Amino acid sequence: MLATIRRELNALWHDPWLLALVSYIPLLCALSLWWLFSAGIPRQLPVAVVDFDHSHISRQLTRHIDASASTQTIQFADHASAEAAMSNTQVFAMVTLPQDLSKDLKQGHTPTIDIRYNGEFLLVGKLVSSSISHSLADALLELARLKQLAAGIPVPQANINSSPITTQITALFNQNNNYVGFLIPPIFVALLQIMAMLIFANCLNREMAQSGYQQWLNSHLLRNVLAKVIVYTPLVLLQGCFMLTWLYLYQGVPYAGSLGLLVLAQVVMLLAVWLMVLLVFFLLQDSARVVSFCTALFAPAFAYMGVTFPTHEMPLLARLWRELMPSSHYIESHISVISYGDSWQMVLRQSESYWGFLVLIPVIVILAKWARKRQAEAIEVERHS
Repeated sequence: MLATIRRELNALWHDPWLLALVSYIPLLCALSLWWLFSAGIPRQLPVAVVDFDHSHISRQLTRHIDASASTQTIQFADHASAEAAMSNTQVFAMVTLPQDLSKDLKQGHTPTIDIRYNGEFLLVGKLVSSSISHSLADALLELARLKQLAAGIPVPQANINSSPITTQITALFNQNNNYVGFLIPPIFVALLQIMAMLIFANCLNREMAQSGYQQWLNSHLLRNVLAKVIVYTPLVLLQGCFMLTWLYLYQGVPYAGSLGLLVLAQVVMLLAVWLMVLLVFFLLQDSARVVSFCTALFAPAFAYMGVTFPTHEMPLLARLWRELMPSSHYIESHISVISYGDSWQMVLRQSESYWGFLVLIPVIVILAKWARKRQAEAIEVERHS
């Protein structure tokens, strides 16, 4: 076994691409992704305002929107130019203040303020829409209060009439809508899974590129595969530990539980990734197709984690696809440890979802025997030809 491990380490040392995958490429990718979201909290997102009323009240509503740290208003003269700006992503939302807005409010009517936002940008659109709605609600509430005070109603009663029920919304997690704490962890997990897949697929494909592939298949195949697992699991795990250290210890993103539990959860995730890659490798037996198929399989990992979109709302095919990706199982443990501080018992219970990957082991054994037989037949044909 030690000789097989030394052979694998020697092959890694003489493979520049694989050496780059286990060393600096994941670190550069992780740091680049962090830099993209390093601002953390989105500020001054442009919002188009179309004011048909041009009254003191409409200008006051516009100032309330502009006062929010998340939005910055841009005046447009008509709908067409505002819609064009939103289509070209110059603005992320559009607010239309109707004609006679001030008159309708003073007469007790209910005018319609049209708010539109670009839903293609899921998080930005949600943030802008929420900010605009809260700004307008606060402004209109203050106008209603001033109107009652002008009518001679006492201040305490005016406050009760304007807002009979006072609500307070306190975010338990990600209180400041910080992108670093919300988006970067699942992005790092998706990146780690892609890198793990590329590393293991390339180390397997290297065997096909060598002249001793038939010998590799015939001589202690289980030992050869275990040697790869022993060599590359700790190397990829170092990448995962670096991402956890950088994010939670160096950058100071809050976490409630033990990071050591996440390291153990990453080990289980990597073992599941190895099984998926082995399945595809012995099934396709072609270097280019193995990498292409695995990349296509794991590419939507971030979208299928359920962080930005509820997974129960996905179509059945998408939910089945999600179950095939180990990152979708790992992220449950990650969120429970980071946000809720769950113990190892909960992480162990969540890891039970990996049991389905054990079914792949007998399938891989059958495919390996089939690959060995095909390789032997191909060599026999070459001899006779």
